[in-house]
Amino acid sequence: MKGILGSLLLAAGMASGAGAQDIGGRYALVGEDFNGGTYVGSVTITATSDVTCEIRWLIAGEEAVGICMRQDNAFAASYVMNGNVGMVIYKVLKDGTLEGTWTVAGSNGVGKETLKPM
Repeated sequence: MKGILGSLLLAAGMASGAGAQDIGGRYALVGEDFNGGTYVGSVTITATSDVTCEIRWLIAGEEAVGICMRQDNAFAASYVMNGNVGMVIYKVLKDGTLEGTWTVAGSNGVGKETLKPM
């Protein structure tokens, strides 16, 4: 019994520390900007180490590139788009969908995004 319990605890501990490599892939993007306008695009996430990743958004022909990481069910990224620095924080849902809010340095608002695995 102790062996089984120990194995379960070890597995649970490993699962809670999910890293960047667990979230890599392509995603369909639907978002809402500061003014309530909607946009669509795609996102590609590529693991660059056990804990970090590269994230690329393609929206209306424009690309934003950033660095990202995952900790449990939180996924965060910083990025640069059109010379502006921004950040986004997503919640990782059980089905692999990412739901997040984002902002840009110096802005007085937040946008929303949902990424669905493709």
